[in-house]
Amino acid sequence: MNKKNAPQFLQHAPFHGRIPVWLLAAAATAGLLCPHLGHAASAEANWPHWRGPLDTGVAPKATPPAKWSETENVQWKVKIPGRGTATPIIWDNQVFIQTAINTGKKPDAAKAKVEALASGQVMAAPAPDGPPPAGQPSRRRPGGPGGPGGGGMRSEKPSETYQFVLISLDRQTGNVLWQKVAREEVPHEGHHPDHGFSSHSPVTDGQNIYSYFGSRGLHCYDMQGNLKWEKDLGRMQTRNSFGEGSSPALFGKTIVVNWDHEGDDFIVAFDKDTGKELWRQPRSEDTTWATPLIVQHEGKAQVVTSATKKIRSYDLETGKQLWECGGMTANVIPSPVAGNDMVYPISGFRGNALLAIKLGRTGDLTDSDAIVWKRTKNTPYVPSPLLYGDRLYFFSNNSGILSCDDAKTGKTLFDAERLEALPGVYASPVGADNKIYLVGRNGTSVVIKKADKLEVLSTNKLDDKFDSSPAIAGKQLFLRGHEYLYSIAEK
Repeated sequence: MNKKNAPQFLQHAPFHGRIPVWLLAAAATAGLLCPHLGHAASAEANWPHWRGPLDTGVAPKATPPAKWSETENVQWKVKIPGRGTATPIIWDNQVFIQTAINTGKKPDAAKAKVEALASGQVMAAPAPDGPPPAGQPSRRRPGGPGGPGGGGMRSEKPSETYQFVLISLDRQTGNVLWQKVAREEVPHEGHHPDHGFSSHSPVTDGQNIYSYFGSRGLHCYDMQGNLKWEKDLGRMQTRNSFGEGSSPALFGKTIVVNWDHEGDDFIVAFDKDTGKELWRQPRSEDTTWATPLIVQHEGKAQVVTSATKKIRSYDLETGKQLWECGGMTANVIPSPVAGNDMVYPISGFRGNALLAIKLGRTGDLTDSDAIVWKRTKNTPYVPSPLLYGDRLYFFSNNSGILSCDDAKTGKTLFDAERLEALPGVYASPVGADNKIYLVGRNGTSVVIKKADKLEVLSTNKLDDKFDSSPAIAGKQLFLRGHEYLYSIAEK
């Protein structure tokens, strides 16, 4: 890497990019429309969502390298300030990444109390049968963390101010184009030690970038970093103060946020151009970290949410619930994928569950013939699955033990194959150019062939540690580590 090109963070740089030319074409993949606005050709060449342009983990037009190291095929490597596990997203010449920066500042106590009251971090308890203030969570559920029967692991409550930052970098050099502080405040609760306050990933349609920080709000910027609108949704009370992590979903003119925590739950849709709330539906769930999936079936878009109690689907236009289905384990983190007119929710905490649910049904689908096939072993706790063609790849728990099933039939192609180079995994697998990219927490990545049998093509080692999921666009692979963001490309 050329040291002259190393970006200086926390400094603004002018933007010299261009507005992309839109290709207004509808795209269909296995009966499901690409969930990013119908600008199919543009979206497929980019990585607009943390699971890619098809929400499956696949970059259909990309050809990244299969081999790299600190001295081979590193196009650039830049230090990211603060901490976060958000996946980078890419559109044209811009790479977007979110982070939370500890300023070290302790707020004035009186001022902090006033701000907390105004934001809903501290509020009077509602009447026993009355609703909470609009947009704010109610008291904790009985038996939840902090309530009767609560307990378990608890994180330390922060006392210093954090900046919640969206950064745009030049895709070819890693230089900062612009950065924006979406919010600056003391977080109201802590997080699990393995991640931070910036686990949500942004999403873009090539016209705007939607930066989401959960309890720190949803913020819409244009591609030059100008704020267009923002929404404050309240303060989450996550299980055992483990922290937040679900990202928004975007389709057409609608952006959707799922808000499952230990208070009053809801799912809400906004107009992506104005921020106007389109609909809101109450939910009854435990804390959920899975990102909603928007799919289109028979000309109608629906929002599928995977959670502990129920998998649910909502009509994107109205918010009306279409169907629900039991069958997941607790603490649902992996996001579902869809293809072959089916949706595949998956989870793996204190049990194992993978369902192939036929789309087009309504009502309660639990144990019905709408479940085409299912698996009850070796499913992931944190990483989401990869749907690549008719193959579904997924880890077991958080370990480098990989399985592959035929997505149409559920036939096991290979089961619980251990990758010794990957002792622990949080990052979700991604695919491109008939290769699967598997990134371990120890800094090692394994590339395997897209095939019915496990065939390792390469094992690659970098100096950083990796919990964030990779992103792929064009000839580049982007890896966000604990300290650095890498662009991997052949030289």
